[in-house]
Amino acid sequence: MAAGPREPGWRPAAGARFFCTVGRGLEPFLMQEVRARLEATQIEYISGKVFFTTSSDLNVLKTLKSAERLFLLIKKQFPFNVSSVSKGKMFSEMQTLINDDPESWLNAISIWKSLLELDAEKEKLSQQDTNTLKRKLGENDTIIAKKLKTEQMQATQEIGECPLEKQIEETLEQGNFLPKRETFEEEFQNGIAKAVDTHNQNGLTFRVSCRCSGTITKTFTAQEVGRIMGIALMKQFGWKADLRNPNLEIFIHLNDMYSVVGIPVFRVPLASRAYIKTAGLRSTIAWAMASVAEIKAGTFVLDPMCGLGTILLEAAKEWPDVYYVGADVSNSQLLGACDNLKAAGLKDKIELLKVSVIELPLPSESVDIIISDIPFGKKFKLGKDIKSILQEMERVLHVGGTVVLLLSEDHHRHIKDCEGGSIPLKSKGSHTHVRGTEKCLIPDEKTGISETVPSSSEPRNQECLDKVPRFGSLVPVECYKVSLGRTDAFICKYKKSHSSGL
Repeated sequence: MAAGPREPGWRPAAGARFFCTVGRGLEPFLMQEVRARLEATQIEYISGKVFFTTSSDLNVLKTLKSAERLFLLIKKQFPFNVSSVSKGKMFSEMQTLINDDPESWLNAISIWKSLLELDAEKEKLSQQDTNTLKRKLGENDTIIAKKLKTEQMQATQEIGECPLEKQIEETLEQGNFLPKRETFEEEFQNGIAKAVDTHNQNGLTFRVSCRCSGTITKTFTAQEVGRIMGIALMKQFGWKADLRNPNLEIFIHLNDMYSVVGIPVFRVPLASRAYIKTAGLRSTIAWAMASVAEIKAGTFVLDPMCGLGTILLEAAKEWPDVYYVGADVSNSQLLGACDNLKAAGLKDKIELLKVSVIELPLPSESVDIIISDIPFGKKFKLGKDIKSILQEMERVLHVGGTVVLLLSEDHHRHIKDCEGGSIPLKSKGSHTHVRGTEKCLIPDEKTGISETVPSSSEPRNQECLDKVPRFGSLVPVECYKVSLGRTDAFICKYKKSHSSGL
């Protein structure tokens, strides 16, 4: 069943069902994002994934910052029971994901194609507008050049050809008025054109990407599952397998809690920022830290250990009308940060300084917000030096200012040793309005979030917060445990309660 032609402004009438993969601990950030950016409804999460319904088009969907990848949902159901059946029986049960409800697959393909057609139509209209503008610019510049040529000839009757005139004519002939599009966008649009041209369902080419975790891995490999599902798709729909350059990719994730099938909406992961030349801290973590800081226009934001500048880049892209300063003692890190700023077009938005985090050349109580990833691991052994770092941050931050830090377990321990214990957070009114409450970290009926979330996957802001020690005048107000891949860390938000000199 092929998708028919759509009106240029077409959207799914009741919205389409999507899901995003997300780093563990960032689910609450993404839940708020899809509400705010996409006006999403029916939001629910399981560990590492957020599901939602929205009518947003691709241009809006690609603005998500805390997600890893975006998928159009085909199916979500309970996990397969692999312990009580044979391998052959299990393969048959897996194929029911396709055979029992082929209509859901065809509907998802129809929505997928319609989204791509709409985006391709917008791209075509945008290109037409660009060509029209380019043509008008060319006509105007030709008139100016001719006028300039006449004036030059009158002023230099006995002088040879004017170099300026020649330069203008060469520029006009080359037509280099507009910047080139970024490579990833060109590849993405080429992929869209290829998919949209495939109007016959039987003409689709596909491949299956499978991920298995939990007990199912004791019986099957991801390759085996992918092969079985691929055969079922070919038999059911007549599609052709193409592992190298398919029109369509099918993503399948099977584990002990759920079975999920979807279509990747974009080839390039949302977390792979085109404007970051050299990656440092994971972009999704950097954005989450900046969002916790609640940056307002006109504020002074400092990252005193900026490294390659990822936090400042993410912040400046989202909140541009702010004074940003990054500091670091490493020449190589600052050179990398400078390259990133140039690549992102933010060189004039962010100032870089080569200074030590414990000797900042700033007046006391002059900074509104500090956001920083405190280095940790084998390469960085700060130990009790973290006390000096926090004291200097406390000094330059004004009363009421905000500090957002990415801290390891070791950092927690050293801060606690410095201060002598953590503070109990009981009935402070400010904590009832923090992000964790708004994002429904423990879903219930009042917020419309699904109640079927396994308790083991529920992020608990308050539990993390109770473990965060106070440091001098810096009082902890929010805390999120997040995954950095091989290790975990904590995004901790502090407020300065009084002058550090008191």
